[in-house]
Amino acid sequence: MPHILAPSLLSADFAELRTAVELIEEGPAGWHHLDVMDGVFVPNISFGLPVIKAIRKYAKKPFDVHLMIVRPDPYIGAFRDAGADNLTVHYEACTHLHRSIQAIKAAGMKAGVALNPHTPIAHLEDVLADIDVVCLMSVNPGFGGQAFIERTFAKITALKALREKTGSKALIEIDGGVGMNNAKRLVDAGADVLVAGNSVFGAKEPRRAMEELAGLG
Repeated sequence: MPHILAPSLLSADFAELRTAVELIEEGPAGWHHLDVMDGVFVPNISFGLPVIKAIRKYAKKPFDVHLMIVRPDPYIGAFRDAGADNLTVHYEACTHLHRSIQAIKAAGMKAGVALNPHTPIAHLEDVLADIDVVCLMSVNPGFGGQAFIERTFAKITALKALREKTGSKALIEIDGGVGMNNAKRLVDAGADVLVAGNSVFGAKEPRRAMEELAGLG
């Protein structure tokens, strides 16, 4: 299966989000990636429900919403209503992770679970078969433009092995520091989804950057 490119709107010009959404719609990317930060779980604040709802009308491609927030459960229905197709919560933020996964699925969305760089893959063994997307953070969450953590390659290998062991069909998503310097290696290692922020919206030609990341050269 070809990999999915998911440009991160966190790196776009917030004054021109509609333009960024339309750029993704017209290009080879498969998903829009939206990072929601609360200033508590991560040391930054981004955008939330009203913004997602406002830009949803300009998009037909799936919204891959990544919640970097504490206590995500009360907002599951609200993010569905705002337009999320995939909803990813953090392992580290969910006391009852299985319940959160089931609630996301019951709301009609695909369920994602994100792991911070320090969190072992093994922590997902008992729920991996229920997860649609595992988002491996390849930087510490909270800010764009960070350097890629090379240890991520080993985590991809471990996740592939656990996926096979549990019979899971979860997609492996990589989020943080993804660019042309490592995108092909990540896909070759087993990544199914590449989240790209600065490497797309920080490029001189964002459309060409998307084409290169989607086609890997």
